[in-house]
Amino acid sequence: MGPEHAIILAGGIGSRMLPASSLVPKEIMPLIDLPAISYAIEEIKGAGINNIHLVINEHKNWIIDLLNFNEKNIDKLQKIREDIPSNMLNPLENINLQIHIQKEQLGFANAISYALDHINGPFLVLLGDNILINEHLPPTKKDSRSDASLKLIEKFNENKRPVVGLHKIDEKKLSSFGVVKKVNGKITEIVEKPTIENAPSNSVLCGRYLFTDDFKELLLKYSVKEFGELQSIAIQKHWMNSKDGLDYVDLDDHDWYDSGQPDIWLKAQIDHALKRSDLGPELRAWLTQRLSE
Repeated sequence: MGPEHAIILAGGIGSRMLPASSLVPKEIMPLIDLPAISYAIEEIKGAGINNIHLVINEHKNWIIDLLNFNEKNIDKLQKIREDIPSNMLNPLENINLQIHIQKEQLGFANAISYALDHINGPFLVLLGDNILINEHLPPTKKDSRSDASLKLIEKFNENKRPVVGLHKIDEKKLSSFGVVKKVNGKITEIVEKPTIENAPSNSVLCGRYLFTDDFKELLLKYSVKEFGELQSIAIQKHWMNSKDGLDYVDLDDHDWYDSGQPDIWLKAQIDHALKRSDLGPELRAWLTQRLSE
């Protein structure tokens, strides 16, 4: 049976987006006119999952207030913007959302642990500030903007192994990511933040994961006390070295945006706008004129 739960990790401080992130958490910063978190939620729903766990820190409680506000006021919002589908105005539509407060910043795997008491079986994990899009649509369109999570589930259903999403990047940026080596359809090595010379490829972990139920036991075997923030890498290496292995899907057909980095987020706004049919032609003409001045 495939996963019935998904976790969105949104507990980070957002230090690179300060001072903006002191008032607006990076997970709800808009990609033009749709909050980042809406992309994650719609991606999960598009993969057939409606049990979503949101892991936040204690200072981000008001994200929930905002989501609840939209749910309670959906009728008023729809009267104001009749052209926008209800699921775009109300991200909580047709989902069961559970909130978990991350008490300490002890890394990726530790953040996941806050939701695990409420999950059985395999589960998806999405980084809340990482957006993957293969359809650049305005909020007036109800259609799915990403099938990244669906691709992970389809791969999992083939072999019932854990799966990670990968994306190719420029080699100059490899030192900021977990870089993988792929052999015969499986991942055989993960190198965290390597130099260009030590990088096994230019494919990196891109914030999409499907972990199996044994993750709970492996959290204890590879403790945060011993491995710190590299605890999740230790667990993934455990799977790589086991008889079953660690699977992957390439998501290079998706554009990958990060709301946690100012320069990348600025480029994301422009790139997304240029690829949208409602904004692209006018923006392209304006940019062409502006750059010629």
